Amino acid sequence: MKKIRQTLSSLATNWSMTQKSYPRLPLEVGGLALLVFLVALLPIGFFINWITAVLVAVPAALLVATIWFSRRAMKAAYKQIDGEPGAAAAVLQSQRGNNWAVTPGVAVSRNQDLISRAVGKPGVVLISEGPSNRVVPMLANERKKTARWVPDVPIYEIQVGNEAGQVPLARLQKEINKLPRNLRGGEITEVRRRLDAIGNAASAMPIPKGPMPTSARQVRRPR
Repeated sequence: MKKIRQTLSSLATNWSMTQKSYPRLPLEVGGLALLVFLVALLPIGFFINWITAVLVAVPAALLVATIWFSRRAMKAAYKQIDGEPGAAAAVLQSQRGNNWAVTPGVAVSRNQDLISRAVGKPGVVLISEGPSNRVVPMLANERKKTARWVPDVPIYEIQVGNEAGQVPLARLQKEINKLPRNLRGGEITEVRRRLDAIGNAASAMPIPKGPMPTSARQVRRPR
């Protein structure tokens, strides 16, 4: 019973948060559910029987409505944190089955442009947040510093943002998962150990609060 209450409470919170970004959410979900219900109900009812039609139409309508709501909720969550310092790191840290060691704010500018570092099977990924003209020099400096510690490890760069050539925050997970797998478990551990010695330019860097997305065009330059 406690789990049911927690689930309903979480659902209500997500619904409220999503509706702030999509005021017509009830009409979208309800209308889509009704449409799917009728599309499934009428043909089956006429050609087979109405009991079977209802048994098929109700689950189909609920499934489609749930999928639609989930997608809206994920987009709303991205909108909520988009533009906040550390948003890219927060997205990576919230990935399901997360295999990335993420260090937020390894480099931070006066304008709150920042670079986060992720270590995983592809190697090292430097992820910037900020205008392209300001983060390009930061990425170059961080790349040189990183390469001194792990000279034989592939290093990739991703600029997160909404400018031309940057990766929108909502596509970051998808794009980073496209990177090739270059390292094994023991090698990843060794890379992490070496890079930990560099330190963190902003060890107290805040991570955006609130719901995180649970499901980016990429600028990458493998060494």
